[in-house]
Amino acid sequence: MTTDLMTAARMLGIGRTTAYKLARNGTLPVPAVRVGRSYRIAVAPLIELLGLGKEPRA
Repeated sequence: MTTDLMTAARMLGIGRTTAYKLARNGTLPVPAVRVGRSYRIAVAPLIELLGLGKEPRA
């Protein structure tokens, strides 16, 4: 499952210009794949990076 670069950027708290610069340089903290004229971001690594896939501690 993937999402677009701008959705990932909002989740990471970075702006449009920074997101595209990081994706272009290959330094975005999650894998970005160029598809045509856009970038697609894998959702699973994004969720893991943000710590959203972990169960809350009781």
